[in-house]
Formats: sequence, C-alpha cells, structure tokens
Amino acid sequence: MKTRDAASAKPMNTKPMNTEPMTLAFEVTVSSVQELSPNFRRITFGGYSLRDFGVHGGTLDLRIKLMIPSLAADGTQIPLPVFEMAEAGWYREWLEMDPAVRGSMRTYTVRQARLDAVYPEIDVDFVMHFDDHGHGGPAANWALNAKPGDAITIIGPNNRAAHCVTAEIYSGIEWRPGLAQRILLAGDETAVPAISAILQSLPEYMTGHAFLEVPEAGDFLELTSPADVEITWLARGAQIGRSRPHGELLQEAVRKAVPVPGWVGIKEVAGGAGPEPEDVNVDVDILWETPSRMETSEIIATKNPDMPAGAMPFYAWIAGEAAVIKDMRRYLVRDVGIDRKQVAFMGYWRQGKAEG
Repeated sequence: MKTRDAASAKPMNTKPMNTEPMTLAFEVTVSSVQELSPNFRRITFGGYSLRDFGVHGGTLDLRIKLMIPSLAADGTQIPLPVFEMAEAGWYREWLEMDPAVRGSMRTYTVRQARLDAVYPEIDVDFVMHFDDHGHGGPAANWALNAKPGDAITIIGPNNRAAHCVTAEIYSGIEWRPGLAQRILLAGDETAVPAISAILQSLPEYMTGHAFLEVPEAGDFLELTSPADVEITWLARGAQIGRSRPHGELLQEAVRKAVPVPGWVGIKEVAGGAGPEPEDVNVDVDILWETPSRMETSEIIATKNPDMPAGAMPFYAWIAGEAAVIKDMRRYLVRDVGIDRKQVAFMGYWRQGKAEG
C-alpha cells in the first residue's frame, strides 16, 4: 500500500463554505394600487424585509411566488402563517401548513424593483381576468380588492446568495441571450410584465421584435427600450368588431417576423428545416424548455452540439398559454430550423386549468 509522507499529510481545510439559502420569505404590505388598463392592475409591495431581496444584476424576467391570503366568511383576510424556511424547503413547509390558513400560491414577475430606497418596494402587474360571471382566480380576486396596508408573503431570491457559492442556482430568471444581437420576444398578457422588464434592460446594440397580445386595445401600455426593438401590440378584441382566438394574432406575427427557411442564418440542413421537437402533453405536463435547463442529451440532439448556448446571433423568448407556445415551438424548431439552444419556450398557463 502506498502511503504519504509526513510533509504531504497536511490537514484539510474544514472551514465551512460561504453558503446562503437561495430563497427567503418576505413579509410585505401593499403600498399602492394603480389601474394601468382595463385588464392590468399594478400593486406595489413594500417592506424593510426587501432589503434582503434580489439577484446579482437586473431582475429581468424574475419569477416570484405570491402567497395569496384566504378569506374568512365575513370577507376579511385570514393572516398568513409565518414561514420558518426550514432545510426541507419552503414548498414542503407550505404544503404542511393548514390548508384553511396557508392561502393560495401563484407565480408572478417582478415588473420593477426599488430595493435601494429607504423603504424598499417592488411592483407586480396583475392580469385582471374574470369569466362572464365575474369569477376569477384567487390572485385576480385578491388584487381586485387589494388596498394599502394589506399583508402578503412573497417567496423570492435572497440577494446575499448572489455573492456566495449558491450564486446562479436560483432558477427564477430565464432570459439568457448570451452573445445574441438580434432577438424575438413574444407573449400574451401573462407575459407582458416580463417582456416589459426585459425591454427596459436591453443594451443599445440589440435589434429585433417584441410582440404582445392582449385582450383589447385599451391594454396597450407605454413601453420603452434602449435597444432598437420594434414593439408591436396585438389586440384580440379589435379585429372587425369580433374577438380573435387566444394566441392566433401572436402566432401570425411570429410567423411573419421569422419566415422559413433559415431566417436567422444558422441552418445547417437543406431548406432550414430542423428536427421534430419532443411532444409535450400540455394538459398533463408543463411546457418549459430553456437553454439553461436543457439536459445533456438534448444539447447533443441540437444542430450545434459543440457550440454553447448563447454563442449564436439570434435568441428568442416566448411565453404564454401552453398550447399556443407549443405550436410556436414546433414552428420555430422544425419549420424554421432554429437551434433549440437559442430559444426559451415557457407555458405560463393552460386554458381550463388553474395556474400554479
């Protein structure tokens, strides 16, 4: 048996690594409520706890979890339980809480953040969707009646984790264009807050298109971007006095902006056609395919297995109703031939199913 001499048998450094939990529970209150349009309402949340909120860099399309309080029989809000943020994880902790008091969990995007202010705040834009009978989901119902002082809990990123060994692990941001200089952003009303935040953060040298489909023309918001990106609003209810099917206008716009074959100049096969993407049953599974989440086997299956994600000149970010996103995924990957490492497809919600 080979042994080490005394000089090589130095004790190992057992100093614990500088780690921080990726997520924290932030207890905040409503600071203000603003009507943006017929179908969008902005709610500003504030609290000194938000001094610990954030990521390294801009928030981009940062996703957070809102714990929506349940209502008592008299219509008052039931106070939310306090999260201990145990090692087992916040989600398991939430599941183990009393269902009668834990509230509902919904996913939203940070529209804007003012975390360096004396009193830190973040803005969250809610889509105020209700059926013909005036019924909405827990989040829309809560937002409809929200007023300053109402308490809520946010599960979001711990900004201290951005500066330790857990940095880059937080999975709330999908926007990763790499070296791309031409981009495509496309989404329905649920993706408007994320696209809006991304547009504000783009560098001047980027070009491309941003398509946003919303219920009606009154939902067109004033958006700006330092980049040379053409912003196009699409209203389903503004076509010859009738409402267009959800996603139809968005698909038409994307197909026009990204025609076949090989519009982005990265095709390697005749006609620019690509492989048929794996089928996803959006009624059962979540459609969520981004370069940062692709498995090794999926990377190898792309047209450029030796080229890392973000090394190509084009990048697309597409989100909204899952069936619509699935159709655009097939078009861009199979018909246009875009490398799958250059596009993020996210089914934010599914018609007929409660959001998570």
